[in-house]
Amino acid sequence: MAIPDLMPHPVAAKYAVLVDVGYLYAAAGEVLLGAKERKEYRVAADELIQSLQKHAEERISGELLRIYWYDAARDRVPTVDQRVIAQLPWVKVRLGNLNARGQQKGVDAQIRSDLEALARHHAVTDTILLAGDEDMVPAVEAAQAYGVRIHLWGVEPPYGTNQAERLVWESDTVEVISADFLRPFFSRAPQPVAVTPPAAAPSPAQVFAGRAPVKPHVKPGQVAKLGPSRPRVEDVGEHVAQKWILTRGRDNIRDLLPGPILPTVIDTELLIEAEKELGHSLRPYPEARVWLRDGFWARVYREFDLGVGVSSK
Repeated sequence: MAIPDLMPHPVAAKYAVLVDVGYLYAAAGEVLLGAKERKEYRVAADELIQSLQKHAEERISGELLRIYWYDAARDRVPTVDQRVIAQLPWVKVRLGNLNARGQQKGVDAQIRSDLEALARHHAVTDTILLAGDEDMVPAVEAAQAYGVRIHLWGVEPPYGTNQAERLVWESDTVEVISADFLRPFFSRAPQPVAVTPPAAAPSPAQVFAGRAPVKPHVKPGQVAKLGPSRPRVEDVGEHVAQKWILTRGRDNIRDLLPGPILPTVIDTELLIEAEKELGHSLRPYPEARVWLRDGFWARVYREFDLGVGVSSK
């Protein structure tokens, strides 16, 4: 009769990375640029996340479960940058609320909840926590009680410390991310340029009149397809822009300025929304996509008193 194996089987190592974006950005902005507010700098977040992931792989043996990216947005409606980050593999964006005074609400509670839940359900053996708030201490202690090791990461401070002493004490390991590591991903935001509107802003029809229409290529013997009309497509582009301004807010739409290039994710969304309104596909008509962008930017530029915008294509 076979003797049952009573020896415990080793648990495969698996880890998660929990990033308090408010802490990371504020600490990095201060040490790198002397900045006090996020609007003073730009962050190449996708590249930063990839570097943090590689840095974790070099220090923690095991499989990455995912990276949790904790940030905030007005009414929890994601910004353009946050929508792009959410598309990245192995990244989960978790949003708290950003109030009128620019204060984050609910972010720390989400971090604590996820940290405890991952430990309670034995989803991870190790957790990298990039944060600095003492409010994290109870969650760290709870996770450790379930056997999870906590590796605290912090941002190099310009002087003193930017992490709570108790949080440092309670963590299993502590590492400081150097300013040199973060420097390639942070740059100072360009100063806003005052735009002087023309004495008499031309109408969209006047602006677009000089542009030669793009004719679809027709093979010999074929009959050219009649595509959508230019005024109709431009109207739809303006309508989609108006809906975005109402649902996402002026602050988020302002992130797209000065244009006229749209991020790929947003450009695809614009096409999908327009096709829904038109009731048919625009994919066979490349010139229609140009008109769609023209209508979109014409509405956005009017919203911000910048005159009439024309796409670069």
